[in-house]
Amino acid sequence: MPTILITGAAGFIGQLLATHLLTVHPTAPDNKLILTDIIEPPIPSQAKYPQNVQTIQADLCNASSLSSLLSTASIIDTIFIFHGIMSSGSEQNFSLGMTVNLHSTLSLLEGIRTSILTQTASPLQASGKRNPKPVRVIYASSLAVYGRPLPSTINETTHPTPESSYGAQKLACETLIQDYIRRGYITGLCLRFPSISIRPGAPTAAASSFLSGMIREPMRGKECVIPICDRGFMSWMCSPRKLVENLVWAGEMDFDLEELKLDTHRRVVNLPGKGASVQEMLDALVAVGGEEKLKFIREVEDEGTVKILRSWGVRYDNAFALGLGFKEDRGFEQAVRDYVDGLEG
Repeated sequence: MPTILITGAAGFIGQLLATHLLTVHPTAPDNKLILTDIIEPPIPSQAKYPQNVQTIQADLCNASSLSSLLSTASIIDTIFIFHGIMSSGSEQNFSLGMTVNLHSTLSLLEGIRTSILTQTASPLQASGKRNPKPVRVIYASSLAVYGRPLPSTINETTHPTPESSYGAQKLACETLIQDYIRRGYITGLCLRFPSISIRPGAPTAAASSFLSGMIREPMRGKECVIPICDRGFMSWMCSPRKLVENLVWAGEMDFDLEELKLDTHRRVVNLPGKGASVQEMLDALVAVGGEEKLKFIREVEDEGTVKILRSWGVRYDNAFALGLGFKEDRGFEQAVRDYVDGLEG
């Protein structure tokens, strides 16, 4: 029975992945999930095998809380690291962003490494030889690691120059995780997420929150404020459905296949996305929801948010990720239709 730990599991992505792993995934009856967050995460309401879930309230910024979590979850096959403070939140509160996004992630990695060095029933065997299956870590990074000046098309070889604290913290974690992989303490990937749209629920502290809100809120008869007045502004996005599909693949793929050309010190992948302008997104809203939904849209420029948005790339080359077996969306309008189908379902 594979044991999977998800941090930040009370959040949207953690709940979405957990639902998939406990419901439609081929190994769903055998998957054991440990869900943890600063508040005790709920067991997904649609989970087909809720008996396979353990929920733990844990503060990963607290040494004793983290130690207790790792001792409870002593045998872990895969860890999905989703916890964090979003982009705008990290910019507004530097100390909080550093503590949650950087230091707690490093503490988690150190907890894994320490257990390897001190426990025989761990990825380091009593003989001192590396276990062929160390803990697999899938880290949720972000395309916010990129900043200006940017080429017309960005790929994994583009030098990251983050223009936000959030991007800098994500980049620092990527570097550390790759070194832990290189040294054999863990295996895994750092996945740079595009903006995820359309997210259900309430708005978040992410600068990109409006990319979901401008569809989600009008569909619920509520107003959404778009913080940038340039309707030609392009965003690089991925649907929740495709994100989960790609996360599952990251949790299963064989990193050692020679044809993948995955060096242990280079384990960063830009997850596939699709570009759409604000106008194209509004067009998709009209195509799916009708012209009357536009009355719920208001455009008010927010200087701080625009500064963050303008630092992000707008076009990425998906070739490397697609070559590894990751998948891309068909387009934004299809993402809107999938979202509406989910509401109706």
